[in-house]
Amino acid sequence: MDYINKFTSFVREQYCSEDFIPLHEPRFRGNEKAYLLDTIDSTFVSSVGAYVNDFERKMESYTGATKAVAVVNGTAALQVALRLVGVSKGDEVITQALSFIATANAISYNNAIPVFLDVDLDTMGLSPDAVRKFLESYAELRDDGCYNKSTGNRISACVPMHTFGFPVHLDELITICNKWKIPVVEDAAESLGSYYKGRHTGTIGQAGCFSFNGNKTITCGGGGALVTNDLNLGTKAKYLTTTAKRPHPYEFFHDELGYNYRMPNLNAALACAQMEMLESFLLDKRKLAGEYAHFFKSIGVNFRAEINDTKTNYWLMCVELNNKSERDHFLKETNEKGIMTRPIWTLIYKLPMYQHCYRDEQINAEFLEQRIVNIPSSAR
Repeated sequence: MDYINKFTSFVREQYCSEDFIPLHEPRFRGNEKAYLLDTIDSTFVSSVGAYVNDFERKMESYTGATKAVAVVNGTAALQVALRLVGVSKGDEVITQALSFIATANAISYNNAIPVFLDVDLDTMGLSPDAVRKFLESYAELRDDGCYNKSTGNRISACVPMHTFGFPVHLDELITICNKWKIPVVEDAAESLGSYYKGRHTGTIGQAGCFSFNGNKTITCGGGGALVTNDLNLGTKAKYLTTTAKRPHPYEFFHDELGYNYRMPNLNAALACAQMEMLESFLLDKRKLAGEYAHFFKSIGVNFRAEINDTKTNYWLMCVELNNKSERDHFLKETNEKGIMTRPIWTLIYKLPMYQHCYRDEQINAEFLEQRIVNIPSSAR
């Protein structure tokens, strides 16, 4: 595997550095400091301030969503979105095990139970075929929704995750879920700037959720957003994430269990500045992906590229190696050489708190878990 030395040299050339090269680091090249100082001068640094509203409008404009609600992180956005589409205690929620842990945790925060189904090899996201097979085998429609015949639990939502920014096969998935009256909530945490058949991810299901953690394409330290084309759902989301407080000039009255999830103005100021830089980041990452693709083709390694009818943001770029042994060797050698690489996540059903959950055969997920490696993907 002498290509590892070639890869190391190639990455250092791309980032013009002989120092440690991280997997994905933020870039602050615009109005970040100015907007932060403006926020401090205004004294509105918490959950009330002009930048919060401004960021929501920017998200609506960029994604094409009717309503965006800024929250403290992507997990909170997903938790609230699931509650809004009707997920409640004891329900089952279909999702994928090949995902960051937050996907399953958001389901559990609603006291619901994840059902882990396989992914597609081409998207690394939830497989419509796997969902169809599960529902045809286990589901039945009743007057009040879809139920699992085996457990007796209601199946109240489906959560596909756009892995590393690669959109799942949404049309097919939503058609299947509509047949069974199951709402789709997109975990779009990693996919700001990704499109499926010309539509931005997160806007195609009933709701979508984004993350602006420090390792995302744009960041505000923490932060997340819920987007939807259902104005009523979006209005309710904003209400629930601001502690379910009824508007009043001075009285404090809360008539529902809400959450203190509103994004602080400081974070929103940073987010607004980052949104101004988003297109330049995406352009550079797309150029880098093209250069990676050419390099890896020349050494016979499979670089993961977008598929037909999609446009990915190339948040985290990745290669598919031949087996787990080669994957582990690649990880060891590159990290020892100061090039940060990481494996795909451990499949969630292998973790202690989710080992009791239903899963199908997971043939594709197991295949990818043993072979996928993320490589440095920051905008240069």
